Amino acid sequence: MTVYADLFRYRELFGNLFRRDVQAKYRGSLLGVAWTLANPILLMAVYLLVFSVLWHTQFGSAGHYGLFLLVGLAAWIFFASALQSASRSMLDNANLIRKTRFPRQLVPLSIVATHLVSFAVMLLGLLVLNFALLPRVRGTEWLAIPIAVGVVALVSGLALAVASLDVLFRDIEFLVAALLLPLFFLTPVLYPLNSPDISKHHKVVEVIHWANPLAPAIQALRDPLFYGRLPRAADVVYVAVAAVGSLALGAFVFTRVDDQIAVEV
Repeated sequence: MTVYADLFRYRELFGNLFRRDVQAKYRGSLLGVAWTLANPILLMAVYLLVFSVLWHTQFGSAGHYGLFLLVGLAAWIFFASALQSASRSMLDNANLIRKTRFPRQLVPLSIVATHLVSFAVMLLGLLVLNFALLPRVRGTEWLAIPIAVGVVALVSGLALAVASLDVLFRDIEFLVAALLLPLFFLTPVLYPLNSPDISKHHKVVEVIHWANPLAPAIQALRDPLFYGRLPRAADVVYVAVAAVGSLALGAFVFTRVDDQIAVEV
């Protein structure tokens, strides 16, 4: 796909956009990228309090529930923050787009790359932490890395699609923001889909698992990174197909609106 091949052809420009976005994100911060860990850790603490203490659930009382949460939160925070930031990235860079002719897809993809730094830091922290605290994952946790690559591809395609559509339909960014909250609770971040409390609702579980592209990705990440087992083949295939489909969707939408971007922003 030439849309993504431009990342290599214009790698110097992409690198400049990426550095600009990273510097803008962490400008004036004493801890810089270390703040990446603050959000998932704070959320983990809150959910531990709710599901392990205030609302004593079976899955919340399981061993190392905090690590279980962190795996899901790492993927979710990357997905949600990258999509939301990318949704209006074309509009935020309107002056640059109007003045200079360059591959416009680099703008939302540089936003994804910026959030990828946070995702990589969280994933690296999980690899180290789980290796130390969960001996069962020491032979399998490295399998989470190719799954994470699939998540990045999935997010990149969706980000390019929503950023392109937002140029024509300004409601897209508000729609994305509105959908993220219900989608969070319909994604197995806080709970395992095989929990007895949940799995009895078989049809609902199947819909959550297969209709939400992030659900199989989180399941496939948790298997080697938390449970210490090989990810299910169905989840891996789903992630691969969803990643390719997402990239194709992003390229399709972008090529349809590319000629109108400079006029509409």
